[in-house]
Amino acid sequence: MATKNDLYKPSELFHAQTHLYKIMYGFLNPMSVKWALDLKIPDIIHNHGQAITLSELISALNVPQSKETCVNRLMRLLAHIDFFAIVKIHETKEGYALTPTSQLLVSTTDHCLSAMVRLLNTPTLVDSYNHLGKWTCGEDLTIVETALGPESYWDFIHQNSAYLKCFNDAMESDSHVVRLALRDCKSVFEGIGSLVDVGGGTGNTAKIICETFPELKYIVLDLPQVVSGLTGTNNLSFVTGNMFKSIPQADTVLLKVYHTTRIIISFFSFSD
Repeated sequence: MATKNDLYKPSELFHAQTHLYKIMYGFLNPMSVKWALDLKIPDIIHNHGQAITLSELISALNVPQSKETCVNRLMRLLAHIDFFAIVKIHETKEGYALTPTSQLLVSTTDHCLSAMVRLLNTPTLVDSYNHLGKWTCGEDLTIVETALGPESYWDFIHQNSAYLKCFNDAMESDSHVVRLALRDCKSVFEGIGSLVDVGGGTGNTAKIICETFPELKYIVLDLPQVVSGLTGTNNLSFVTGNMFKSIPQADTVLLKVYHTTRIIISFFSFSD
């Protein structure tokens, strides 16, 4: 029975406590994925050629005996969130196998997203979300401005060479997946004569699209420090500029926007 000061029964609050702690420990999911990436576990399983037992994995990692239980728990957590799969081996043993998600972190593939995982787990980015309350009640337009000061996220990136490399590597890795998408989405670009890729970086996405659509006139627009010295092709050119001031004229604008926790690809066609 609920008390005068509570809306819920003690038993309901007890279950709510479990739910609350589950939410609060949710940060372990991305941290565990980064742990697996740091130890190259997807590569180990991939190179093993089949599902790997816990003892085989521990041996490959050369883990101290005192840490074996921790490895077991983290692998169980990753299996629980479908990052790895637990499968039967010879009907007597269990082993860990790759899922499509963990396959994306195998370094030897042409669609590896390891760099993106590292970017999304950088202390600068993760810590900025500790300022959500302050940002909500403040005048800053972005949460990064609240966390870092008056500079924008893009200012911060270009003032820190190590972070800039991390960012560019992440954008490039994400672009590799575009090649996979084009196999089933070629119709998206049909009938388009020209396209400007706003903030197109070093042109990895551009090169993939240009290979598939050689008749498409493709323009990559980005800041001088990004595109300076880059060489185009017959249908690909790099233009220096600031997307907040002007964008070259084209039939279609492509925005492959990085917004802290997600990648959004948008197409705006002006053909009509």
